[in-house]
Amino acid sequence: MMGSSRQAFSGLRERLDRRRVAAEFEGVSTELFSVADLLAGQQQLRAALSDAGQPVDARLGTVDSLFGERVSATTLDVLQDVTSQRWPGPAELVEAVEGLAAQSAFMVAETDGTLDEVEEQLFAFSEAASGSADLQMALTDPSVGPEVKAGLVDTLLAGNAAPATAEVLRYSMSHLRGRRVDSVLAGLIDLAGEQRNRSIAEVRVARPLDADQARRLAAALSRINGREVRLNVVVDRDVIGGISVRIGNDVVDATVAARVEQARRALTG
Repeated sequence: MMGSSRQAFSGLRERLDRRRVAAEFEGVSTELFSVADLLAGQQQLRAALSDAGQPVDARLGTVDSLFGERVSATTLDVLQDVTSQRWPGPAELVEAVEGLAAQSAFMVAETDGTLDEVEEQLFAFSEAASGSADLQMALTDPSVGPEVKAGLVDTLLAGNAAPATAEVLRYSMSHLRGRRVDSVLAGLIDLAGEQRNRSIAEVRVARPLDADQARRLAAALSRINGREVRLNVVVDRDVIGGISVRIGNDVVDATVAARVEQARRALTG
């Protein structure tokens, strides 16, 4: 998302959090994903709902007429919140609905005590996807239908995932719409971390960190970021030595492999 869209989404997420006390909140994620799927397939509809040239009341009226009898009152309120915002274009509106669907699933996971499990499973799926070119090709192939892609996710999860993990991965991996697999997964991991106001750091090292090293690294990254940082540590033989850290879109690569590549470029440039 662009900067203005991220700011709008942050406000929407706060309002979503205030609605999690609703009795029907557990079903909000499923309804929002269904609406996002509909919007992604209806160009005129998503264009109409994101058209800032149309009065807000007119856009809200469209939402009421289309979804008022099809979704819960809480989901309808969320959709009205989204529609009342100014979006750069239709794609950003759809991404906002998808993001709120995932966030609501993570809120339910936090309530039922499975959010840590969800974060671990999202990261494990991300690692599996990054290590399989065949899987990435299948998930990004426009000739492969959403049902088949969702089935691939089910096969990988093998029925062992938390409900929130399965729901967000089934939808997100079958609705990439040209986006990169790793980018979408990184966004989901970041959203899960945001649920506890913490950042997720992907740490790549040549050998496993011991408990003290992990604790000190997490503490240092938390001080730098001004918020709690949770580590997802990957032992990567390509690292050789040193460490690479990614938090959101920020990457610090202090690996031996990176320094060798820099030296090679300097010599051949």
